Amino acid sequence: MAVAALINYLRDLRPSIAIAASLVLFLAAWTALSTWRQYIRLRQFKGPTLAAFSKWWLVKKVGGGRAYLDFWEVTQKYGTIARVGPNDLLTDDPDLMKHILNVRTEYRRSDWYDGMRFNPGNNNILSHRDEDEHFKLRSKMSAGYGGREVENLEPKIDKNILSFISLLAKYAEAKKPMDLGRRAQFFTLDVISDLAFGEPFGFLETDSDVYKYIQITEETLPAVMVTTVIPWLVKILSSPLFKSLLPSEKDRLGIAKKVTAERFGPDKKVRKDMLGSFVAHGLTQKEAESEILLQIVAGSDTTATAIRSTMLHIITNPNVYSKLRAEIAGTHYSEPIIPDSIGRDLPYLQAVIKEGLRIFPPVAGLMSKQVPPQGDTWKGQFIPGGTKVGYCAWGIFRREDIWGSDAGEFRPERWLESDPEKLKEMEGALELIFSYGRWQCLAPSQI
Repeated sequence: MAVAALINYLRDLRPSIAIAASLVLFLAAWTALSTWRQYIRLRQFKGPTLAAFSKWWLVKKVGGGRAYLDFWEVTQKYGTIARVGPNDLLTDDPDLMKHILNVRTEYRRSDWYDGMRFNPGNNNILSHRDEDEHFKLRSKMSAGYGGREVENLEPKIDKNILSFISLLAKYAEAKKPMDLGRRAQFFTLDVISDLAFGEPFGFLETDSDVYKYIQITEETLPAVMVTTVIPWLVKILSSPLFKSLLPSEKDRLGIAKKVTAERFGPDKKVRKDMLGSFVAHGLTQKEAESEILLQIVAGSDTTATAIRSTMLHIITNPNVYSKLRAEIAGTHYSEPIIPDSIGRDLPYLQAVIKEGLRIFPPVAGLMSKQVPPQGDTWKGQFIPGGTKVGYCAWGIFRREDIWGSDAGEFRPERWLESDPEKLKEMEGALELIFSYGRWQCLAPSQI
């Protein structure tokens, strides 16, 4: 009756109004049907109610600055595979993540990675979704990231550590408070620029935010994270209309363009640094610009996060601080910085580093992978093809079945007390910090 009455009502309207009303009704019905069908596809996976019908829940969380905690809370409440979007799942199961990431996987990078184009017009090693192109880039860049073709790699790092210590000493001598977290980022930016293109930016020397890099990053990062959830925004932002909102010649992109331009052309500089290695192995000028920009943006922030977290837990834990100082003093090394070769053989130091990475994983984005077209079955649950499955870092690194009932505590001793089987399980899970398999970080040994 209601349908018949509606048809009669539309018939009595003027043709133009009737057509418009019919179109609106059709679109509303189509949207409702599409939403329902999408909901039905993943109805066996529980999660926040709004997330099943709309991306708004996910947009709000990734733009809010505490998504890593929100995702962890979701897996605690809804289970090891939870629904966080109409077509998005989240997991805190390290075995599922390794299944997804292994070298023979049929999973592929999802459109989440489109948001990692820090120069929206060009891909980089992190944003490439084309498997062949990604493999080619890895082949060209592996020697540079591995440090094999970077001259004086360890001395350069040591030089910047001494500059960092000198800056801290100035504040201590003047008895002035200092933001250690901010100076940790100064340090990582100078180290990365020194290794990447042969000279530090000068953050530590000037004790300032050179090029306003950190300010710009902090202002734009929430928007970048939103584009990982709504990837079509990248295309919109790439249009001339929004050019003023993108990296420009005056900021990070300008830095990348400037240092890269010096390595091409008739008067090009040839240096034994990371950029020099990339160019020697065949990266084009445009590709090199994108990779340098990625290093500046992503590399410095993740490393700074690891330093901040680990230092925070050391200086607020007297027992850890005392044990670590005693072990380092026991080397009887006379120089202010112990070499890497000695540091890697100090068991408590290594335990502190591992625990620092675990307690506050420096990379906590979804990094979603797309299920192959035929779908996949994990522990009896079928995951439809095309579904995106994301990574819940905090969930994985706080699982009590892996880390113990004190998983929320910073306790380096767990790495020294565990039996061989448990240690193998823990180290296997920790590998996910640097991704795994097909998409593993190119330089985990340098961190």
